[in-house]
Amino acid sequence: MSADRQIVLSSKLSFGVGQMAEGLKNTAFGLFVLFFYNQVLGVPGTLCGLALGIAFIFDAITDPLAGSLSDNWKSRLGRRHPFMYASALPLAVAFFGLFSPPSGLGEWGLFVWLLVFAILTRGAMTLYHVPHLALGAELTENFEERTAIVAYRQGFGYVGGLLAVTVAFMYYFTDAKGGRLNVDAYSPYAIVLAVGMVLTIWISAYGTQKEIPFLPKPTPSGERRVLPRLLLEVTSAFQNVSFRWLFGGVLILFLMVGVDGALNLYMYEFFWELSGTEILILSVTPPIGLILGSFFTKALHRHYDKKPGLVVGTAGWAFCQIVPVVLRLVGWFPENGAAPLLWSLAGFKFVQGLIVQQAIVSFGSMMADVADEHELASGRRQEGIFFGAVAFSAKGASGLGNIVAGVGLDLIAWPRGALIQSAADIPPETLVNLGLLYGPIVSGVAVVSVWCYTHYKLDRQRHREILQELRVARAAADRA
Repeated sequence: MSADRQIVLSSKLSFGVGQMAEGLKNTAFGLFVLFFYNQVLGVPGTLCGLALGIAFIFDAITDPLAGSLSDNWKSRLGRRHPFMYASALPLAVAFFGLFSPPSGLGEWGLFVWLLVFAILTRGAMTLYHVPHLALGAELTENFEERTAIVAYRQGFGYVGGLLAVTVAFMYYFTDAKGGRLNVDAYSPYAIVLAVGMVLTIWISAYGTQKEIPFLPKPTPSGERRVLPRLLLEVTSAFQNVSFRWLFGGVLILFLMVGVDGALNLYMYEFFWELSGTEILILSVTPPIGLILGSFFTKALHRHYDKKPGLVVGTAGWAFCQIVPVVLRLVGWFPENGAAPLLWSLAGFKFVQGLIVQQAIVSFGSMMADVADEHELASGRRQEGIFFGAVAFSAKGASGLGNIVAGVGLDLIAWPRGALIQSAADIPPETLVNLGLLYGPIVSGVAVVSVWCYTHYKLDRQRHREILQELRVARAAADRA
């Protein structure tokens, strides 16, 4: 059993490296998919949103399903590792297909292609990501060590994000090569990222194999049929009050982050009128803040517990999202083309990453604590179900956010296609509406997330009591 133990550095590093695959995929998916199909290929935003929305609904089913399957899987490689190994190649193929539609497809043909390959990409990532998350939760029960493990995971995830944007804007989408509107650059870019995903997934799986003997074993549920068992386990998970409030709050947060990611290129290209080099600087600034922020979280949890990090991180992210747009609209922000503009935006992006990382790491660590609380109440370890919900929330950043962004673009009558080359081709009122959608309209919903978090009551002292009660219950079960 994982128990209250310290994890060796090599296992932490190997586990963390595995998050680079999701960093590569989520960054490219969130930043480029909507822009590629809507702005470059000319598919209406609503159709893009519909395709991505259906894929998101597919996630709602497959994320907990993958969690349930891995919770109950029995093999010489344990519960999680078989899925981690098997998912890598299908993920790579699906991701390449997403950015490589055949020429000659019309709007509806591109809609179908987007729908199919978005589902395949998300499904393959689910088979890896949910077991990977659950593995991190069961490595140890130590309150602070869990935070460190999540910090490693998040840190490497943002290294993956940094690599995705660096490769994009330093090579494939430079201004000299046609910029972000160069349709021929997307397929080779996808190949590079796909290879990176395969390598990091396999490195993570192989590097954490030595931990398998210390991990929990499957707990019989009494129901062998997959779908009825899944329904039973999901119902059981949502009976946990702590889980319900955490899930609701973070889903809203990731929705806001998703709209941000989906509209970033539109804002950079047309609202702020930035060059390719400037876009690269702004794209790498938030991950740098996120990586640095992960080093502070464990110390902050030691002094302030976990919920404050979640609340402050969420509110701080929304503040940094709203303020630059509002200041521009009232005429108090540097003008486009002026040198201070880039560094002002970069400052907000850096602080935003630094602060929101406290929410992201806190949430991952809190979910592991919820799994302990649930075991005490139900007698079953179900990290897979809970972290299936985590994966569902996280992928909402590139799923549900794209839906809102796509529909929003059509509502503000955003022009699309090859005829749009610069901000001069876009009506001024449409640019204003883009800024409002990107900033105040969506990000203001952060107040709902914060309200949800106020209902979470599982603090350090209560978790310590839960672990003590669990040890007694497990000892009694071992003697029986």
